[in-house]
Amino acid sequence: MGAIVPNPRQPRQTFDEESLAELAHSIREFGLLQPIVVRPLPAEPVIGHPPAEPVTGHPPAEPVIGHPGTARYELIMGERRWRAARLAGLDCIPAIVRCTADDAMLRDALLENIHRVQLNPLEEAAAYQQLLEDFGVTHEQLASRIGRSRPVITNTIRLLKLPVAVQRRVAAGVLSAGHARALLSLEEPFAQESLAARIVAEGLSVRATEEAVTLSRTEPDRAPTKAAPPRPMRAPGLQQLAESLSDAFDTRVKVELGRRKGRIVVEFGSVDDLERIVALITPSR
Repeated sequence: MGAIVPNPRQPRQTFDEESLAELAHSIREFGLLQPIVVRPLPAEPVIGHPPAEPVTGHPPAEPVIGHPGTARYELIMGERRWRAARLAGLDCIPAIVRCTADDAMLRDALLENIHRVQLNPLEEAAAYQQLLEDFGVTHEQLASRIGRSRPVITNTIRLLKLPVAVQRRVAAGVLSAGHARALLSLEEPFAQESLAARIVAEGLSVRATEEAVTLSRTEPDRAPTKAAPPRPMRAPGLQQLAESLSDAFDTRVKVELGRRKGRIVVEFGSVDDLERIVALITPSR
């Protein structure tokens, strides 16, 4: 186990701790049923000192370089099983040694995770992008190499253009790849983040998300503003009249004049206050 090092090109970045613990328990009980796949790495030389020249005059022995324990292997497939086996405390696990070139390392690790449905959409997109950059292939060539269609490759890589906040939701599994692809139809990052938050809050399906995107694209950029309420007409003496009534009734009074009619608004604080004002208005009562 100590001779194995992880694959630096491993496309999978997150390993669920609870799932690993369950797999480790299974390995303790039944052993590792499927071997991992590794490739040999150049051994780290361990140079020892030759013994002192013997009295017999024989030439000194050659320096001792390496020993069986210095062999090193790099994981190609099965990092999750390797991690769980370490967690289970195993010293040795079955492994298939395969001489794999660098240009096939990421491809093999990617294919294993895709076939096991263990990558989240963003990890898959990052792996595709890395393959394109490292090996200088086109989307079409990459699709033929890993057995996927070109639109799948292209649409998956486009997920990397989403805002970081949306990418976090996709990586966490809160948003599916279908939700994410629908959000890409929106041009503004703010609109994408807003709709992503709505998807989570309302539990929108992918179909409902697509409809929401279509609706938002057909609506005008700005919602029509509500018509402002008509401003009251100002006439000379209205403010003085309102202040005079306020003083007479000992409360706030507003006098408003419209185009066709006006109104007087008298405020009161309680039923007793209302009765007091009514008594002032109709003293005969």
